[in-house]
Amino acid sequence: MTLVTLLVWALPALTESWGSGSAGQPELEKITVERAVAEAIEKNFALMAQRQNIAVAEARIITARLRPNPVLTVEGDHLDLLGTRYSDVNRAGPAEFSARTDVVLERGGKRNYRIEAAEAAREVARLQFLDSVRSLVLDVQTAFADATLAGSNLALARENLKALNEIVEVNQARVRSGDLAEVELLRTRVAALGFQNAVRQGELRLRAALNRLKLLLGRSRDARGIEVAGDLRRDPGPVSRSDVERDALARRPDVLALRQDQARSAAELRLQLAQGKVDYVVGTEYRRQQGLAGTGNSLGLFFSTPLPLFNRNQGEIERARQEHQQIELRLRGLEATIRSDVDTAYEQYSTAKGLLETIERDMLQQSQDVRQIMEYSYRRGEATLVEFLDAQRAFNETTQAYNEARAEYARSLYLIDSIAGKSVAR
Repeated sequence: MTLVTLLVWALPALTESWGSGSAGQPELEKITVERAVAEAIEKNFALMAQRQNIAVAEARIITARLRPNPVLTVEGDHLDLLGTRYSDVNRAGPAEFSARTDVVLERGGKRNYRIEAAEAAREVARLQFLDSVRSLVLDVQTAFADATLAGSNLALARENLKALNEIVEVNQARVRSGDLAEVELLRTRVAALGFQNAVRQGELRLRAALNRLKLLLGRSRDARGIEVAGDLRRDPGPVSRSDVERDALARRPDVLALRQDQARSAAELRLQLAQGKVDYVVGTEYRRQQGLAGTGNSLGLFFSTPLPLFNRNQGEIERARQEHQQIELRLRGLEATIRSDVDTAYEQYSTAKGLLETIERDMLQQSQDVRQIMEYSYRRGEATLVEFLDAQRAFNETTQAYNEARAEYARSLYLIDSIAGKSVAR
């Protein structure tokens, strides 16, 4: 049996199995982009870990509010534990017992500044969490657009494969009737192999996109399969570059976090200045004497304070000053980065919008008409297989470019919302 004969005999069964799609597979869970975003915010593992930073900051506020503990000292002195037997002769006694308490008096408003710095740090943690939410929302929306694009391209590939399989069936009938050479039938079946390869590659890209989406949603590998539902986003109204920049500088959580960090560093500087002031320690002591000469009670008062001759907290004060200046520079750098990101995102939006409108206006319908005409002509024997495949290829390229333009336009809209901080409700 020759290779040509073998292919002619085997390819019909292969194309039938390839065109059968995903029959018999379990039903997939449909998920919209809004539901995907909500689920990711609730269950994404990285975001859950980031959320704990707020609880950590709240615990530090509790610590900042605490006052120094008083110190209790209990003393027993001159105790006859070695059997000396105190007497008027040895004058080894008498035994003495005392209880003393010392309390630290913080000066310079240290406690208030500690609380102020800790509360500002908690607000920084909250805003940083919101910025993580903003990044996650963009990742989920982009993954959703990628999955939708992969699904559209896969549907196109399956449609092409189905059309080629129908051509193969027509050519089989024409070969049996003697109206077509057998080699022409083989050519159409080989062309179907190419479209089948496109289907397999499309299925792989769709699985990869859905797996990435499932990971962002915090779902396990063994969780139920998902399927994206809903069309790609397409806003009719224009986007204003100046509005995006204004909103970004006014509402972005990372910008607000740095500004709040400035307030925290200012409170930290005030705290370190207060730490340079020495604290006082006051104490009182009750002493009980009993022994040879009788008993007696006494009360003592104590005052102590370190002498700030060398350490006046100079290092920490300077560190706080430098940190405050560093945050100011970081804020300026972030604002410059945001302006650059706005320009880039706006150009991406304008390009995607223009390309999408051009394809819809000038290319999409024309390529579809040419393909239908060439398919009709080929079925009637008025066009060659090469001409039909060229028209099919042009249609595929145009449709894929259209799908890409739709996805890119949706991504650009999501990116603009993310840059402007609109995707985060604070």
